[in-house]
Amino acid sequence: MSASAHRLFLDVAESFQGRAWRDRLTLEGQGRAEAMTRLWGHSDILARVLAGRGVAPEQADAHLAPTLRDLMPDPDTLRAMPDLVDRLFRAVGAREKTAVFGDYDVDGACASALLAGYLDACGVPREIYIPDRIFEGYGPNSEAIRGLAERGATLLVTVDCGTASHEPFLEARKLGLDTLVIDHHQAPDTLPEALAIVNPNRHDDLSGLGQLCATGVAFMVLVALNRKLRAAGFWSVARPAPDLMAELDLVALATVADVVPLTGLNRAFVARGLEVMRQRGRPGLRALFDVARASGPPTTYHLGFLIGPRINAGGRIGDAALGARLLLESDPIAAERVAVELDRLNGERQAIEKIAVEEALGEAWASLGQSEQAACVVTAREGWHAGVVGLIAARLKERFNRPAFAIAINGKFGVGSGRSITGVDLGKTVRAAVDAGVLTKGGGHAMAAGVTIDRDRLGDFRAFLEERLADSVAQARAEQSLFIDAALTAGGARKEVIEAVEAAGPFGSANPEPVFAFPNHRLIDVAEVGTGHLRLRARAGDGAILNGIAFRAVGEPLGKGLLANRNELVHLAGYLSIDRWGNGERVQLRLVDAAQPGQS
Repeated sequence: MSASAHRLFLDVAESFQGRAWRDRLTLEGQGRAEAMTRLWGHSDILARVLAGRGVAPEQADAHLAPTLRDLMPDPDTLRAMPDLVDRLFRAVGAREKTAVFGDYDVDGACASALLAGYLDACGVPREIYIPDRIFEGYGPNSEAIRGLAERGATLLVTVDCGTASHEPFLEARKLGLDTLVIDHHQAPDTLPEALAIVNPNRHDDLSGLGQLCATGVAFMVLVALNRKLRAAGFWSVARPAPDLMAELDLVALATVADVVPLTGLNRAFVARGLEVMRQRGRPGLRALFDVARASGPPTTYHLGFLIGPRINAGGRIGDAALGARLLLESDPIAAERVAVELDRLNGERQAIEKIAVEEALGEAWASLGQSEQAACVVTAREGWHAGVVGLIAARLKERFNRPAFAIAINGKFGVGSGRSITGVDLGKTVRAAVDAGVLTKGGGHAMAAGVTIDRDRLGDFRAFLEERLADSVAQARAEQSLFIDAALTAGGARKEVIEAVEAAGPFGSANPEPVFAFPNHRLIDVAEVGTGHLRLRARAGDGAILNGIAFRAVGEPLGKGLLANRNELVHLAGYLSIDRWGNGERVQLRLVDAAQPGQS
């Protein structure tokens, strides 16, 4: 639905961030919210949040209590699932040495740990292999497969990769390895030769489960395998079956970190997984929450912004296998050592990223010029660490509000990542660039892509992107707005209101965290804290105080607007949370935008 169907909120046509504010609810949505209040007695705010996410009045109570029992289909609905499970079943029976080949991101680490942990419970010898991002790149490679075969593996299972690994799988077959694939990435027209490929995004899969991350797919595999082993009498009192529900902490972490839609089955996975995390039963996650100084019960915010980046740090600039090792570690002391190392690497990653982002911003300003007319930002530089190019691209995308690429040049070639804005399919464009010979290699999703390019073709790549994306970027930018769920005052931002709204979560991709507006609050204090953040205090007309923080706002349009409006009345917009730092609890606004009253 076009943004124009949503009326302006508080008459804000252009905020400090240059966006219009719009009511998330259309007239139809308002009718749904009113019906929920009448039918179920939900508060006006909760009803607005539910209706704004497409929940029908008769579905409201079921939506507030998502269950796997209601939402999880039979795993055999996934294409090739019976064949893949049958081969794993035979490997368990024969105690066959199995190699688990995972990706170097959070999803890959979680999927590898999930499968390896289950094989351990079955008594199956196994080895986890996570490739080095810099020296090996994404996915299986022939040299690594030869090493796994030399160490006795006869079954290769790839997780979060493998759907396009034609040549490596031919090498595996030559070496006598059977190959299984558990993945979720977009599939090529011709699949590689493997015994079974379970991927809900292969073209002939009709399961409708394409929104799952790889760890979610792996969980489905283990449910099917567990069922087959149970039917065969493999499990007994002496050898009890693993509790798969206790493994949902891994599924939740991967689902949030991989930014897949938090709707339907994924939402149930995360809701149940967060419950598992609250028990603090996995030593590796417990240690990582502690070193990250995450306060309060686990939330999707913790997973996405504190835990995920630390696990990713190993794959970006350190030992890529650290994440999977941490998640499988049963010794609390050893887990603490790995968690401390990941925390250290994350700090190092932040320092590397900060310098590279400053360099990339300078290059981007120079290439865009004052008019900023380009459809896409493409930056490239010798000496950038290939492990942080995705983070650089994300920062450029945020700053310039258009798709962005950051490419690390090393000799003749460059390796880079791109990030997109809603409404612009970057993965499809990159695949077209590969087909046109502009890129050496590339692929990805609508919102993110990876590329390998000959440095002499950088100009061609920029021109290709401009030609392909100009119209879609212009349309997407024209329709961008900040959608507001409801208006509150500082006095109305209470803990019980936040807890009531959280029942509509967990929030994330496709189930956005509610945005609340605070009209006509006076900015009584704005001060820089940390590295580029702004802490603020605002006072309502009745004297109530609202505390807030604007992350990475210094030097940005939002930060400049806040500092220029000290002691003035402003409209504020952001996410409400409970800050549990130290021994107390207080409501805090995570500011995402602000506007001057009457600026329509």
